[in-house]
Amino acid sequence: MESFILDPLILIFLSSGLFLGWALGANDAANVFGTAVGTHMVSWRTAAIICSIFVVLGALISGAGTTHTLGKLGTISAIGGAFMTALSAAAAVYTMTKSGLPVSTSQAIVGAIVGWNLFSSNPTDSAVLSKIMTTWILCPVLSAIIAITLYKALKFSARRIKLHMLMADAYLRVGLIVAGAFGAYALGANNIANVVGVFIPANPLQDVEFSYFNFSSTQQLFLLGGLAIALGVFTYSKGVMMTVGGSLGRLSPTAAFIAVTSHSIVLFLFASRGLEAWLEGHGLPTIPLVPVSSSQAVIGAIVGISLLQGATGIRWSVLGKIVWGWIATPIVAGIMCFIGLFFLQNVFGVVVK
Repeated sequence: MESFILDPLILIFLSSGLFLGWALGANDAANVFGTAVGTHMVSWRTAAIICSIFVVLGALISGAGTTHTLGKLGTISAIGGAFMTALSAAAAVYTMTKSGLPVSTSQAIVGAIVGWNLFSSNPTDSAVLSKIMTTWILCPVLSAIIAITLYKALKFSARRIKLHMLMADAYLRVGLIVAGAFGAYALGANNIANVVGVFIPANPLQDVEFSYFNFSSTQQLFLLGGLAIALGVFTYSKGVMMTVGGSLGRLSPTAAFIAVTSHSIVLFLFASRGLEAWLEGHGLPTIPLVPVSSSQAVIGAIVGISLLQGATGIRWSVLGKIVWGWIATPIVAGIMCFIGLFFLQNVFGVVVK
């Protein structure tokens, strides 16, 4: 194995990405189990352990797809610029998380990248930005549609298959855990680009050569980012889990299972390079590989189920507050990034572009 020494300065710069990963774990990653924990079908500790393991696996195995799209929005080759971009996104997410709001890390990093583009006079690709912003609307709507479809299908099946109450409860718990594990994997695959994507063009780490394979700089970043997400799940995720699981609308355990499954499917659709290749091979329209919001997906599913059951179950004031957080997050992150880059370059003399 090739040995190397990690420059302490590089580690300091990467700390903002790790902070962003921690914030994502505290906010977005919690959503894959929020409904299960909110309905008391799965304990928070069990949810945190499973979520942490599978989010790291998703980042390592399938994290490259969405990173490519995010790179088209803004290629930050200077590590100082990458540091401030990630720090601004993390600060915006942390601020919203302190308020108990499940905001979008995807929106935060996009807003921060646009802020860097404005500061560095780098043109923002309007086609890529439009594609990403379209998914901010498509993601919750698609999740709601899938949730409604699954809810009706499960209700139809329940009428056909008669299960004892205890057996049904046991199956539901297992289903929630499996759906949560799948959701955590999809989250790691889809959202790791938000955490470390801005650092990849700078290539801050040395490749490590093992006997039979190469552990590249990008893979090392994915691992570090995944571990940071896992730390966020364990240390600060309970508050957002309670907001998603109980404050927005009261869900039955069955509805919670459907919400988690719908959310997981949506994240996987926007992260799967294999699915994209299959669709292309059959001449079908492809789904863009874009980092989408876990929060938007799970909340879209909850709203879809609640509408099916009767809109009176939705707490519209809570939903309005969440939507306001989604709107404010990219704006706040972009402004923070622009101001932070100015100080980093002009006060501390750090190269940011």
